[in-house]
Amino acid sequence: MDRKIIFLLATFAAISFAPVAFADSPAFQAVPNITLTAGGASYSLPQTTANQWKIEKTDLTYNPGYDSEVENNDFCLYEKSIACALTFDTRNNSHIEKITRTSWDENAIRAFVSNLAKQLNKDPVDATLQMANGKVAVFSLSSKGIKIDENKTFALILDRLKNNTFSGNITIPYSTEKPVISTDSIANLGVTSLIGEGYSNFAGSPKNRIANIEVAIKNFNGALIKPGEEFSFLKTLGPVDAAHEYLPELSIVGNKTEPEYGGGICQVSTTAFRAALYSGLKITARTNHAYPVSYYNPQGMDATVYIPSPDLKFINNTPGYILIQTRIEGTKLIFDFYGTDDGRKTAIGGPTILERQPDGSMKTTMTQTVTDKNGNVIINDTFKSNYDSPYKYPHPGSAPLTIKPANWSKNEWKQYKKTNNID
Repeated sequence: MDRKIIFLLATFAAISFAPVAFADSPAFQAVPNITLTAGGASYSLPQTTANQWKIEKTDLTYNPGYDSEVENNDFCLYEKSIACALTFDTRNNSHIEKITRTSWDENAIRAFVSNLAKQLNKDPVDATLQMANGKVAVFSLSSKGIKIDENKTFALILDRLKNNTFSGNITIPYSTEKPVISTDSIANLGVTSLIGEGYSNFAGSPKNRIANIEVAIKNFNGALIKPGEEFSFLKTLGPVDAAHEYLPELSIVGNKTEPEYGGGICQVSTTAFRAALYSGLKITARTNHAYPVSYYNPQGMDATVYIPSPDLKFINNTPGYILIQTRIEGTKLIFDFYGTDDGRKTAIGGPTILERQPDGSMKTTMTQTVTDKNGNVIINDTFKSNYDSPYKYPHPGSAPLTIKPANWSKNEWKQYKKTNNID
């Protein structure tokens, strides 16, 4: 016999099928319905979902300690090995054992844990406050936030599955986050006094405009501003659309006055601006309307907003929190700012009309001077407003001008005619 063939046969014989110890997982049992819990939140995992993670693979193996009543003559065909065909003793066919190995789809489990975290995670909720009888009262309790530890949860589920202990109620790893304003910390907020008030009158508003005002102020009633925090009107306001109960009403959009969802919200921003002024807060962003609007008299004390800009912003430069309270009395909208009285004094100069034109355009100025308890000036700001002619922003159904106003330039009149399709 050729020496190379003898060598190969000797090599195959050396790796013949001696007894092998397999580290098989415990006998698999169907995964029952599971309840996963974290900080009071729970998720019911149906049996069918967990069973989909199971991966089963069937193998044939030679086990000299196993005696089968039926010989398996297909072992070497199953192995697809030349070594098996050349060296396996067919007398061992009665020692071929069929085993099932169970593993788990780790990618599917990780995807499940990620989705589970989205459902169980929750942000902390601050206590919502209101003033009652001159004192701060709670009308919505605070709650802690929950954040699932996704890596530890994955490891826990996989370990339980491998050891057939994935059953019953299982508490998964999570952490908690405290709210900024907890129910227990109300006494430390410093909300003890009315520090400023702003109001405006929306008399003559159509019903949709009134409805939009009523919807909008709900987002501000009970809002808290931390010391040093810059308050954003638009951020606090949130989305403005039909899904949030807003109705179509006239708004200044571009160079037109036309219906949009939320028309009238500037009544709310104007009132908040006035409350911030009189509270002695630092105004960091404010824009006047394109043209004078009667709802915002006196002119020069308005603040227009429009998503995503312009916005109304101001800083709480007081030593304590500021609590906003909103209310409507008849046709008067009122913003009350409660906080810590640190002895500051606020003086508002104006607004003063510097220039008024026959076409309704005007210029105004207003000052805000704030002094601390020792008389030192801490804010000295001037707010200038430059209003265009309302004729340049035609309302639906309004008749356009046919004669150029005396104080308009040729370019202004040309642009107006182009906008309104006037020959």
